[in-house]
Amino acid sequence: MRASPAEMGMSAVDLRAAASDAAAIALFRSLLAARHGRLVAEYYFGGADSTTRFDVRSVTKSIVGALTGIALRDGVLPGVAASIAPYLAPPDTLDSADSSVTVHDLLTMTSGYQWNEETGDDYNLWISAENHVQYLLDRPHATAPGVTFTYNSAAVHTLGVVLQDAAAMPLPQYAAPLFSALGVDTVVWEALDRGTVNGGAGIALRGRDLLKVGQLFLQRGWSGNRSVVPEGWVDQATRPQFAWRRTFGPLSHITYGMLWWVSDAAPAAFYAWGYGGQFVYVVPSRDLVVVATTDWSNLSQVTPQALAATALGVIVNDVVPAAR
Repeated sequence: MRASPAEMGMSAVDLRAAASDAAAIALFRSLLAARHGRLVAEYYFGGADSTTRFDVRSVTKSIVGALTGIALRDGVLPGVAASIAPYLAPPDTLDSADSSVTVHDLLTMTSGYQWNEETGDDYNLWISAENHVQYLLDRPHATAPGVTFTYNSAAVHTLGVVLQDAAAMPLPQYAAPLFSALGVDTVVWEALDRGTVNGGAGIALRGRDLLKVGQLFLQRGWSGNRSVVPEGWVDQATRPQFAWRRTFGPLSHITYGMLWWVSDAAPAAFYAWGYGGQFVYVVPSRDLVVVATTDWSNLSQVTPQALAATALGVIVNDVVPAAR
């Protein structure tokens, strides 16, 4: 439901400035904001509109995290300490190190596999593989599971495969009740091998639907009077799981929760972050959700990191301060 910025205590002037800054970024495609559960800003650029389904890459991970919380609540998975082995073999081949990897390790990016997709080419090598789970399992372990954070899309895809096996249905089918509860009626997943979809980076959603995902987590898993994702799970997933902190672009004190990024710089926020500047950014203290998307597929003049930093700058420097 839409409301004017003033009705929701936001500066219309600042939001227009945010839209102007977004429009000046060549590959920016959408900027939406909701405050107190009401849509206060909705801008599209570069030919996109409210019907456009944005391929939001690693925002997918946060969806898979929500599905994991649902699976644990419903007993589809026995607990986060569960080994991934029973859900993958056969047909996949696991050694003892693979079998020691738990659901929690996949949720926190601590599976221990030798991997580099932040500055290396491991994602592209993985996505071109014939068997996406076995490709990960065949990688050596750099550390024991549960020790070191290493960002790994293949590991989260594997979590999606674990969920699919545990639920005995395709992941999009398992996700359907979640999206239905949010009123989301169009979802596209990138298909991979053996009837799986890319759980690490393969979902496409409209801007308003991305906003609904953020709003669900802002409301601690509630949609109206219905608990869709357990409150305790939302709290745990959006809480820092590590002692380290980083800075990226305009944002400092960044760390990781469980398939959500977290910043405890004031005002504290948690966010889903996809390659090249796809964001679902939630600021609980301001009852605010912001969505930004870009055309990551057309990165010829700018790096994905630079595009993401500028998109995040519009959120952090323009939209968040507009919420008074």
